[in-house]
Amino acid sequence: QVQLVESGGGLVQSGGSLRLSCAASGTFFIAEWGWYRQAPGKERELVARIIRGGNTYYADSVKGRFTISRDGAKNWVYLQMTSLKPEDTAVYYCNLRRQLPNEFDYWGQGTQVIVSS
Repeated sequence: QVQLVESGGGLVQSGGSLRLSCAASGTFFIAEWGWYRQAPGKERELVARIIRGGNTYYADSVKGRFTISRDGAKNWVYLQMTSLKPEDTAVYYCNLRRQLPNEFDYWGQGTQVIVSS
């Protein structure tokens, strides 16, 4: 089975930086990585994604501030967060979208990010 383990969350002041990490274990084939977040009282939203070809997508709210990257050989993915705002406060989830044999989503347990004013 595939298991995702996230780390790097915590408390940071506004304007600060934080890097989230996610390590995948198990067996999977072609996959797309992503980071999602869910703020209190709000729905889960896609923050960033990256595919094996290297193409990336960022939500408008984080564009220019967050960077997603991956280490394919080690099955790690990162989210570098800079210029953090209180609005970024949320539980962040690592997502691995398996492409083969069928499309299926695996999720990490979530890591909490709190940005203080």
